[in-house]
Order: sequence, then C-alpha cells, then structure tokens
Amino acid sequence: MNYRLVSFVLLVFTSQAVAEVVDGQFPVASNLKAGVAKIEITPSDVKGMTTVGHVRKVNGVRDPLKAGVLVFDDGSSKAAIVTIDVVNVWNDLLPLARKRIAAETGVPPENIMVTASHNHSGPDFDPESKWGKELVDKLAAVSKKAAANMRTVTVGYGEDKIAFNINRRKVIDGRSVVNLNPDGPNDQRVKVLRFDDGKSLTPLAVIMHAVCHPCFFTWGDKGTHPYPNGYPKMTADFPGEAQSFVEMCYGDQTSALFIQGCAGDIRPNLPGYPYRCADEADIQWAGRDLGSAVVRSLAHNVTREKLKERGDYYPIKVASEVITLPGKEGEISAELMAFKIGPYLMLTMPGEPMVEYGFKLEHAIADRAIPIIVGYANGGIGYIATADSYKVGGYEPNTSKLKPEAEQIILTKLGQLADLVIGDVFESFSKHSKDVKKRDAKKKVRKAKAKK
Repeated sequence: MNYRLVSFVLLVFTSQAVAEVVDGQFPVASNLKAGVAKIEITPSDVKGMTTVGHVRKVNGVRDPLKAGVLVFDDGSSKAAIVTIDVVNVWNDLLPLARKRIAAETGVPPENIMVTASHNHSGPDFDPESKWGKELVDKLAAVSKKAAANMRTVTVGYGEDKIAFNINRRKVIDGRSVVNLNPDGPNDQRVKVLRFDDGKSLTPLAVIMHAVCHPCFFTWGDKGTHPYPNGYPKMTADFPGEAQSFVEMCYGDQTSALFIQGCAGDIRPNLPGYPYRCADEADIQWAGRDLGSAVVRSLAHNVTREKLKERGDYYPIKVASEVITLPGKEGEISAELMAFKIGPYLMLTMPGEPMVEYGFKLEHAIADRAIPIIVGYANGGIGYIATADSYKVGGYEPNTSKLKPEAEQIILTKLGQLADLVIGDVFESFSKHSKDVKKRDAKKKVRKAKAKK
C-alpha cells in the first residue's frame, strides 16, 4: 500500500472539509420553510384620537405600531402567525384578516393564528373607518411579502427571565383588592423561538413570548408626574420597545414578533395609588429587560452544543374549534386553537386569561410537547378568570362575562385540541376506517364553526 498517497488524499479531503466550514454559518436541512415580514400600522393622523385599553386622547406618536406575519410550509401543510400591536383581536377583524391573508399566502383560514400584544395605547377598530380598512389592507400586503420570501429553516428554543412584571391582586380579609403583590402567582419566564436559514448568526425571525399587561402608559395617578393623566402619545408600549431592541441588536436584519401570554392579572411593577403611569426611564427598563432576555437566549441558542439539539423535521399541525361557554348573561362563543410546529405547541385563548391558566395547561402537557400558552388570540371575550378567583372577587372575575364553570370547559377542550396536534393518542393517528371517518367528520364540524 502506498501510505504516502493515502496520507495525501486524507490531507486534501480534510483541508477541503475545513475550508467548507465558515465561522458564523451552519448547515440547515429540514422540511420546514418560513417567511416573515413586518409593516407599520400607526394611524396617519392621531391628533385627538382616543386610545383603547386605557381610554384617553393623544396628540402624537412616541413609537410606531406594527404588525408582523410569519408564514410556514412543511411540504404538506401551511400555517401563519400574525402579531399586531393593538389591544385586542377584534371579533369583526378576525374573519376579514384571515380571508385576505389566506388569499395572499395560500394558508387555509383555519390555520391562521391572529394575536394582539394587548397594547393599551393604540386605536380602536372599526371595519368601516379609514384606519380599519388600512389595517386589513396592510395585513394582506405584509402577508404577501412574507410568503414571497420563504426559506428553509430550523428552529431553536430557549428561555430567560424578566423582572418588571407583578401580580396585581391581593386577598385581604377574604376579598381581592387591587394591590401590587410580589407574593402572588406570576410568570417571569421569557420563551423564545428563533428561525434560522444558517447563512449567518442573525435569525430570519424571532418569536418572543412574555406575560404582562402592556399598560406602562396608563392613566396614572394624581400623585405622580410627569403624566398624572396618562401618557399623551400613541405607543406600542413595552412589546414595541422590546421588539425594536432585539432588531437593533441584529442590525435590523431580523424580524422580532411578540406574543402575549396569560397576563389577565399581571401588570408592570409601577408603585403608586394604586400604581402610576410610566415615564421614559420605565419604558426603557422594561423594553431592554425583555429585549436583553431575548437576545441572551438567541445568542446561546446558536452555540454548537445547542445547534446539535435541533431537529430536521418540523410537521405543522393546527386544530381549532369554536366552543360555547357559560356566560353571566347568556352563552358566549370562543375560538380555541392548538398550533404545533415540530415539538413546539401553542395553545390559544381569545381573551385575557389569568396567569394560572398558563401553569395549569403547561403542567398537563409538558411531558408531551414544549408548551407556549397564548392569550389575546383569535378573537376577544374579555377576562378569562379562574374559578377560584370568583370566591374572593376582584376586578377580573367581577368584570368577566363568563361564569366560573367556564374554566374547566376551556382546559378540557384545549387538552382535546392538544391531543389532535400532538398525535400521541391512539384515536388521533389510527388508520382504522371508523377512526378516520370520525376524525374527518369532527374536522368538518370544526371548520364549519370557524367560518361562521
């Protein structure tokens, strides 16, 4: 054997392999494609406009409101996530948005998740108003742009923490009062998904999930300045500040999208009477606290050890259903959704779930998928209070349109939808003709309800 020749061949092969490794790039091979785009949705003329969430008139704009769209294609199914810097996914906006987005992207309407940050410093929606029509048009335009720029991606996941949120309920003498309560239930975790094409260490898109009312710029109280009557400008609040911070850290070459969690009883920790309106120092604190947590997670997630943990197969599974909930003044319709990309499972509710909903749902499914519990999505029914909270009252259960029995119905149905998309329950994957017919029939019913 010619050992010199063998050594030469090995040296050439090794040199070529090393030469192909470029620092800051990594191989991406999967079945999943994704495209993302964002667009400004701030009304063109805000002077004298009334905000919703915390109702007040504004005379200018601090920072722009934006919408983002992330489109997915796993080779056989398409889906999309839409994020909007507004208070609510209004029930009359949802069908209009889904119809237009579906037409531009080819994503089935029932596979489109539309979420709001729950921003308390934005405009209200009227489908016949100038801004209402502009919003729907812009959602269509940005969706088209996202779908036109699809790339093969892999998905990374990480968690970090924030420090600015706090529970706003405290039980004193058997009743709940408005009080900043550091001992109350709270979720300070930040969950981060990054979507990479491997061409650089800059992600194609980022989803950040946190739990807190975006009401830094509230009405204020008479004892604090400079804004005892509330902040006089339109703003995207801390989610907008955090998204901009993350994008700035990557030279504005990525798109960051914010998804709100179960923030029904969680607000900014701004002490006052009972709390105060934020100023610039406060909003920078929150935006950079969340933004830094996201950036830390993103940076760690592309180390070689973390990249080795990523999968190469990310099937898309979406199931939703419009259910009937018991209300204080009659039945209430609510759309619930399970949205799964690979191991990452988002469960959505169309209103303001109290923080304990997130903990309960996570506990139920954490051994089967990586859970991300989403509020303020696919419609709006107001506060979704826990059954226990009705026993001591307080703002959330007192103003909720629902009866306490609604909690168990919501948890049970989301569990059933999770079964459908996780696919580890026999009936969800059985090939027996009877099971297939049952699944198809149920799917038709769900689709029909979703279209109404």
